[in-house]
Amino acid sequence: MIQSPEVQAAKSRAALLSIASNTILTVIKLIIGIMMQSVSVISEAVHSGLDLVAAVIAWFAVCKSGKPADDEHRFGHGKIENVAGTVEAILIFGAAFYIIWEAVHKLRSGTVEIESLGLGAAIMAVSAIANYLVSRNLLNVAIKTDSVALEADAMHLRADVYTSVGVLGGLVAIKLTGIAMLDPIIAIIVALMIIKAAWDLTKTAFFHILDVKLPDDEEALIHDVMASYSGRFIEYHKLRTRKSGHVRHIDMHLVVPKQMTVEAGHLLSHQITADIENCLPHSHILVHIEPCPGGCESCAVECPKIFVNSSAGS
Repeated sequence: MIQSPEVQAAKSRAALLSIASNTILTVIKLIIGIMMQSVSVISEAVHSGLDLVAAVIAWFAVCKSGKPADDEHRFGHGKIENVAGTVEAILIFGAAFYIIWEAVHKLRSGTVEIESLGLGAAIMAVSAIANYLVSRNLLNVAIKTDSVALEADAMHLRADVYTSVGVLGGLVAIKLTGIAMLDPIIAIIVALMIIKAAWDLTKTAFFHILDVKLPDDEEALIHDVMASYSGRFIEYHKLRTRKSGHVRHIDMHLVVPKQMTVEAGHLLSHQITADIENCLPHSHILVHIEPCPGGCESCAVECPKIFVNSSAGS
């Protein structure tokens, strides 16, 4: 299932904006962090650097995931976004453990000297504002296009907002108290927040590679649609759902009256499919029609649901 060129262009623009923003912030944070000799500010530079890598991966993923299905990828290329999100999560975990390692080293050595606190506080404030604006744009586009890669990138930047605010508060605390040892302690807190963001991202991206079912609220919409047609079929079973990038794959077995014609069964499955697609956009739905084996008293003459179906179709 291919998204329109306009949607693909919107996704690409959002990813490129993230790349530009992260490039600028990474360079500035790194320069100022080295000047200040602040492990918390340098940790923020590392975080932004990995966000830059993640933004590049997200841009690549959204460009490739929109490609149509081919002979080697019969279900399309949607899972490229899930792979990209998983790689981004691994990068975030790595950054967090690196920050903790550096902070623990500072605590053990007992030598922490920080300079230019005002400059560091200023860049943290600018970083928090810039990342909030870019992440909000990314998340809006991700929701509209159902893009896992852009959602992952937005989560990265939103985590950066929180960590930047945390580092900013720490620098202010150091300025007020004069206790420079607060710097590595803040860095560890920042790292723990990053680990939480990485785990949330892992749940969003990686688990869909394993073909976990759609969320309960989305499956509930499918059941609601089926309930609205309950008078026109016997029952349905073997409902299976999964997600590949922005595309939802849904299939089920639908048991219909044995007297129902092929044409009527096809029409019923088409109507059900259309209603599910209205509730869950970007869905690829397969309905397998099965005849009822009969056996109940009403089937001895004719299934009463045939009349319901006939009146609905007329």
